[in-house]
Amino acid sequence: MQDLTLPALVIQGFTPPLSLADFRLAAFDMDSTLITIECIDEIADAAGRKAEVAAITEAAMRGEITDFKDSLRRRLALLQGVPATALDGVLNDRLRFNPGARELCVALKAAGLKLVLVSGGFTFFTRYVAAQLGMDYVRSNELEIVDGALTGRLIAQPWGEICDGAEKRRMLLECCEAIGCTSKQAIAVGDGANDLLMMGEAGLSVAFHAKPKVREQAMVAINSGGLEQLLTVLR
Repeated sequence: MQDLTLPALVIQGFTPPLSLADFRLAAFDMDSTLITIECIDEIADAAGRKAEVAAITEAAMRGEITDFKDSLRRRLALLQGVPATALDGVLNDRLRFNPGARELCVALKAAGLKLVLVSGGFTFFTRYVAAQLGMDYVRSNELEIVDGALTGRLIAQPWGEICDGAEKRRMLLECCEAIGCTSKQAIAVGDGANDLLMMGEAGLSVAFHAKPKVREQAMVAINSGGLEQLLTVLR
């Protein structure tokens, strides 16, 4: 929920506009950044445990729970036994893009930037979001499904099991290296405490409708309105 008492756009530590030509890559969080929902909370709704899971999500995003991996494992355990069809329901009925997400990604790609989707959420959803927005690189968590139901666990991937804040930072750096740029030529956009390590590496850090701790540390804070407002900072 956005705080209407805050200025719509806050800029800290530089005088706009920045030159879009100075950036080569943009990395995005997914839940509550590119899309309006926290997918894990909506999955939990199918199990009648949304309030319990959402409370842990909120505490983790605010930085009150500092161990993201532990917070995710606790939430996943509450999803054990949820039918895998619940994922389709969330994708089809509840997942919506935040205002300006498509416009911003189109503009960045047109300017030649590579786009990265790096999420503490799940591949079931990141595959769809990445395809819709033209992402070049994706990293997220893989839910384990057995006999048509969630087990409450994740499947390990070549890079590891859980995409937490440290993994988001590592992904940003790996993608920069892959395209031959420095992290200071990267933009990082997020809303929660697990985005701070990634945002701290980037040349431009952007908080979107973010938690207070994230707003305070970002160079740009978009507190109301859509993601396309970032384009007013870049020329």
